Amino acid sequence: MSTTGATVEADRSRRKDGAGMRVVVVGGGIGGLALGSGLRRNGFDVEVVDRDIDVRATGGYHITLDDRALAALGRLVQPQIVRRLSASGSALRHREPDAFWDRRGRFLGHGADLSGSASVDVDRITLRALLAEAVGPDLRLGRTVTGVGLDGDGRPRVGFADGTSVTADLVVGADGAHSLVARHLAGAPTNHPVGIIGFSGRTRRADLGAAESERLGPRSSMAVGPRGAALYIGFLDPVGNAALDAPELRMSVTTGPTYIWGAMFPEGAGTRALRGLRGEQLRAALLDRFRDRGWDDRFLEVVALADPTGIGSFRFRAASTRAAELAPWPAGSITALGDAVHATPPTAGMGAGAAIRDAADLLDQLGAVAEDAVPLTDAIGRFEAGMRERGSEVLALAMRTVRGIRATDTVLGAAATALATPILAAVARSSR
Repeated sequence: MSTTGATVEADRSRRKDGAGMRVVVVGGGIGGLALGSGLRRNGFDVEVVDRDIDVRATGGYHITLDDRALAALGRLVQPQIVRRLSASGSALRHREPDAFWDRRGRFLGHGADLSGSASVDVDRITLRALLAEAVGPDLRLGRTVTGVGLDGDGRPRVGFADGTSVTADLVVGADGAHSLVARHLAGAPTNHPVGIIGFSGRTRRADLGAAESERLGPRSSMAVGPRGAALYIGFLDPVGNAALDAPELRMSVTTGPTYIWGAMFPEGAGTRALRGLRGEQLRAALLDRFRDRGWDDRFLEVVALADPTGIGSFRFRAASTRAAELAPWPAGSITALGDAVHATPPTAGMGAGAAIRDAADLLDQLGAVAEDAVPLTDAIGRFEAGMRERGSEVLALAMRTVRGIRATDTVLGAAATALATPILAAVARSSR
């Protein structure tokens, strides 16, 4: 037996009794896998189902886990999984403070000092693969859910595309922004488009010219220009900036200093048409769109030199920022978490972390049910109340940036942005 296998078996023998409670988790994204791993570790009869057939075939590039998300993860998975994550993650404390620029590459200011940050950036593929390993054989891939509801005995039932179904004591929807489970509970979609379409890619720092590599540096950057165009450039280096110096445990997809960038434009017919493009055509179209809005080619080098095969697009969606409007259903034996409830634009970098915190809280509440301390409905009610507050918090932060970007896409906003940024740049130069 392998060392990993032995660890799993030993952990299984130490698990607490989940009191025979059966939980079906719909969705194998970050939140669903985090919950599944925690339930498995604590002796619950759990099954995580997902339509994907390969956990590594996932969208997105990297996510940020703050101290609260990391603490929650520590309650859900084995210590060895946390160590491997840390060895594969890029610590923000090793980064220089974020920089803000205008569309011509002029420096406007710095963000907060990160030297005391406990946050870690990690490749989404890496995190999902680690969590899937923690769930082990309780993860069922290639299973497409077509419906949820209650059977004749009032137990939650999940139906699949192949005509089969399963019942459980609790069904948890972790199936993302287009959640079938949350739609069933709410009777309507739980989020809406916010008017921005994003395009993401990755560029190795070594591929940039010396001047641009020096200007961007080992830090993340953000620039917003007139007419709703914005460019976020995240810095990721799980090797040089490893959160844990343990190369033997490293499994990061990113293997050197890399900029993970996201281009943002207002949604419209022209922007939506870009989503039908791929590869070099899409990269060229993005550059043209930035140039049309007056962006300097120097600042666009990170996009121009990106791997064209890795550029993708996505529509920003968001749930309500009002806590009372999240999870608008009575507590029961079917619930949901993560983006299924509080879909969050990536502009705060906290969506995945919030889903992990949801999972840890739900595990805690179900532990009380297993010990016969509270009825299931009461436990779910407590969980959903906490989730509403978590979701509202991260949504408020994310939407603040979205509204700022959208504000530049008006006649007045565009003019104000074009006039203000040279002044801010001059102030920044004089203070350096």
